[in-house]
Amino acid sequence: MANLKDIKNRIQSVQSTSKITRAMKMVAGAKVRHAETAVKASRPYSSEMMKMFRNLLNSVDVYSSENLKIKAAIDDYPKLLEHRQVQSVGLLVIGSNKGLAGAYNVNVSKYALKKALEYKEQGIDVKFFIVGQEELVLLKRKVNDLGFSIEKKYFSAIDNPTSTDAGYIAEDLAEYFVNGMIDKIEIITTRFRNMVSYSVEEWHVLPVDGVCDMHEKNNDGIIEPLMDFVPDKHHILQKIVPMYITNTIYQSLAEAHASELAARMTAMSAATNNAEKIIAELSVQYNKIRQMSITNEIIEVVSGANSLTGS
Repeated sequence: MANLKDIKNRIQSVQSTSKITRAMKMVAGAKVRHAETAVKASRPYSSEMMKMFRNLLNSVDVYSSENLKIKAAIDDYPKLLEHRQVQSVGLLVIGSNKGLAGAYNVNVSKYALKKALEYKEQGIDVKFFIVGQEELVLLKRKVNDLGFSIEKKYFSAIDNPTSTDAGYIAEDLAEYFVNGMIDKIEIITTRFRNMVSYSVEEWHVLPVDGVCDMHEKNNDGIIEPLMDFVPDKHHILQKIVPMYITNTIYQSLAEAHASELAARMTAMSAATNNAEKIIAELSVQYNKIRQMSITNEIIEVVSGANSLTGS
């Protein structure tokens, strides 16, 4: 049976852990509210950007880089919109830099590995682009065992997502795509639902699917009008395509950031509740042993007194 000192030390240890988990819960709770606001504010823009982008593509029948100044791969919009046989896929996997978020990173890594195995069965190579140190730790060995490669790692992009961070990632992915090193780009991220819920999803970035014929009706039954381009459609597409890629990546980072914080808040809340439950159980055990010890001492005193009286 454990002695009083051991139980007291354990209670103090659990209390210290409880203070840490409670503080982490409060910090995550404060941060997730800001992240939730940012996600909800950016969703309408992303939705309209996608709608405008698809309408624009529907109005252009031929892509050309003639008379365009191409300084980087992301400026070469005809190649970025090119459909070709898929031999290699680039997977941008978005996790977190820190743990203590429950099964958040594990769920993302499992989904990414499942997707990679599906491509492997089809004879398609997969190149990984990983956001987050914790995600890298989970995926590194398994990715190598499967014969795939980790091409790029991004650690600062997830802590406080910005369009600048998304732009750097977009430039890297565009370079791989334009140079023929990957033929398809997908994002494995988490969509923020609410404070206690998120879902792991895959987002298709390139090539762009779902482009319909000109004059096709949208979901509301309204025929989209033809567009006029100033100065011309090719210069506009050269600007819009990078915006589409960058915004898609930014939205995926923002969704993942909010989901991670929500998962951490939930995990720390559960840890704090469990700590309080353990402290209560240990306190009962401590009091029982203490009471038993006092009772034994009383019995010893009474027995000693009786023995002296009897003599």
